[in-house]
Amino acid sequence: MILIVDDDKTIRLSLKLILERNDYQVALAEAPKAAIDIIRNTPAVELVLMDMNYTLSTSGEEGLTLLKQIKVFRPDVPCILMTAWGTIDLAVQGMRAGAFDFITKPWDNGVLLDRIETARTLSPLPREGGEPRSARDLSNESTFAGGLPSLTGGGGGESVLLPSLAAIYTTISRVAPTNAPVLITGESGTGKELIAEAIHHQSLRAGKPFVKVNLGGISSSLFESEMFGHKKGSFTDAKADRVGRFELADGGTIFLDEIGELDLSCQVKLLRVLQDQTYEVLGDSHTRRANVRVICATNADLSQMVEERTFREDLFFRINLIHLHLPPLRERPDDIPLLVNHFLSLSRSFRGDATAPVAAAPALPAITPEAICYLQSLPLPGNIRELKNLVERTLLMNAGKAELTAADFNPTPLPLPVREGTVGGSLLDIERAAIAASIQRHAGNLSLVAKELGISRGALYRKIEKHGL
Repeated sequence: MILIVDDDKTIRLSLKLILERNDYQVALAEAPKAAIDIIRNTPAVELVLMDMNYTLSTSGEEGLTLLKQIKVFRPDVPCILMTAWGTIDLAVQGMRAGAFDFITKPWDNGVLLDRIETARTLSPLPREGGEPRSARDLSNESTFAGGLPSLTGGGGGESVLLPSLAAIYTTISRVAPTNAPVLITGESGTGKELIAEAIHHQSLRAGKPFVKVNLGGISSSLFESEMFGHKKGSFTDAKADRVGRFELADGGTIFLDEIGELDLSCQVKLLRVLQDQTYEVLGDSHTRRANVRVICATNADLSQMVEERTFREDLFFRINLIHLHLPPLRERPDDIPLLVNHFLSLSRSFRGDATAPVAAAPALPAITPEAICYLQSLPLPGNIRELKNLVERTLLMNAGKAELTAADFNPTPLPLPVREGTVGGSLLDIERAAIAASIQRHAGNLSLVAKELGISRGALYRKIEKHGL
């Protein structure tokens, strides 16, 4: 049952009609007191759709108080707030107080129903008198053996399941069938893009496009043209029509990488699209619907950026409905042996000609325990990407060897790195030494340095500046 709380009779009846046409049971309340009575006496309530104001006041205090009371009596019931665009800051306060989501008035019926179904799907409450759908139950609905792309960049449909990411695998299975926005955080090279692909391939949108956008590479002046498209002649250099990324992703998923790099002026434009799921092409007054699932990623601390007012709080809550954090590889050394064996099996150096018999492929070398210990001691600032490059480079440089030792992975006379907190310096010192050594090794060729470290040139430039190199 869905409880609708609004002092406007027209809105209550309109929502009741929409929901009942879509086979939902509905209860109505016109004031906070009536809503609390229903919450306390009706266990069947599984979601609340509530306004923020119930008198002439527009402060939202009544709505916030009602939300807190609902969370006291029924903390497991998700609440979706309704507010006007001009008072969206009230919704942000509500999200801080525990609301599941918010929509703006006037709403789009399709968006409203989608948000409601997402809230019900992710809620642990019983469905139609049955047992609660736990994360374990939902994860069993789709298996990783056939549907999950490699989280290690192996390609070819290969995959390796890492024990340290078991909780993330479960969350992917649970949220993938919904349209809930997902925020993926983690350092460079931890596999954020691959996680986004995994969510897409397990979703109901799997047969539609998966469009990747690096927001760090789009200037604020070109943001609208890149994201929403433009018509010929809409500005000086618009010599032909351009299809925007949201239109390219129609029906599928759009992956917004480096969301923390987005300029404040562009954040407002993106928020409007994510909130209303509509946009306009430059030079065209026709409003278009954005039928896309949004997944964002960043290696920045967005919470800190919100405090520093460099990232909008309302946009943060809109994209952060589901949060997945990928820990750096140095914090999960037990994954390294699995990853090394995985990269060995995928290496083309030991596969031979794809058309040749399996017996013709060279045997894989053994990795000594000392080599594994050495790899586990590395800071690996480039994470999985850096480890993969290191393994492949070592294989190429030691083709034909039956066994790979620590010296094979570390051919330079530099001392072996140590983990943070042990004798030998901090992690920053180790990172600085690794970068400096790589620059010296490659005679200042930063393209080769970035490739060796498994990071982008832009990330390398930032690290060089940070360490004063």
